[in-house]
Amino acid sequence: MNMLVDGEWTTDAYESTDDDGEFDRQETSFRNRVEADPDAEFPAEPGRYHLYVSYACPWAHRTLLVRALRGLEDAISVDVVDPYRQDDGWEFSPEREGCTPDSINGFDYLRETYVAADPGFTGRVTVPVLWDKQEETIVNNESAEIIRMLDTAFEEYANDATLYPKGYREEIDETIDAIYEPINNGVYRAGFAGTQDAYERAVSELFDALDRWEDVLSEQRYLCGDALTEADVCLFTTLVRFDDVYHTHFKCNRRKIAEYPNLWNYLKELYQLPGVAETVHMDHITEHYYRSHTGLNPKQIVAVGPDHDFDGAHDRDRLAGGPPEKLVARASADD
Repeated sequence: MNMLVDGEWTTDAYESTDDDGEFDRQETSFRNRVEADPDAEFPAEPGRYHLYVSYACPWAHRTLLVRALRGLEDAISVDVVDPYRQDDGWEFSPEREGCTPDSINGFDYLRETYVAADPGFTGRVTVPVLWDKQEETIVNNESAEIIRMLDTAFEEYANDATLYPKGYREEIDETIDAIYEPINNGVYRAGFAGTQDAYERAVSELFDALDRWEDVLSEQRYLCGDALTEADVCLFTTLVRFDDVYHTHFKCNRRKIAEYPNLWNYLKELYQLPGVAETVHMDHITEHYYRSHTGLNPKQIVAVGPDHDFDGAHDRDRLAGGPPEKLVARASADD
């Protein structure tokens, strides 16, 4: 994989698998925090922070979901890169549908933001990126931390549809950790495995975890009970990509999500929440995976199916709980 080394762009500098053929995800590098404190190094202020995202990336998608669900569209601005990641990395292609220019810095490539923040940066150039317009630097590029900041630090500027409610927080953190390795990262461990053993291990753990949560969701509405939380956001971005991409492209083909009654209805309910569908760009998702990963798909042929109806009826109202009242009210107003 391509990356920056001492601020210079290099190709084939990063091996994505370890000696055992296991997918090796590099740690994120920028880990500062936006805080709800006017004296903090990075205080929460509307209009100050900017997200660089790809609609294709599940990690960046998390941040767009929390931004939409918490009503922070006016407080946090966004730019979107080209879904087709070529040798020069994530690129701004404003002429393409769904893409934008870099409205903040005028850069052509996302890697330029990393060098602007740290001229000697060494590491992969990933999305999402949370940029501070005032200090002209990257605050954070770790999705789990960014969604927590959007959900909690910007409380003063958000609606009251909190995704980290008191009384659920320990369970939310435990659930996010529980789904990360076997599911969120598990599809990548399967897709980029360098050996048969590593692949089969990842697939086994992935479907064991999906089976477990299928059972959980047979008796409760969301991952942590009757409240929609950040944990659901983290699972959603993997589930919504699964049948179109991970099932075929990453060989996670034991079953489709549509073959799991509870996971499938759960996915449809989340998709139908106000603001969520607008963050799902399946054209960007499929183009990115099938065209960018030439080691897996050298002909770059983009699969055409399946044709799922995420707007179809779901059965989740049979279970206790539901979306926060603010989201329900917004949905009624939209109708």
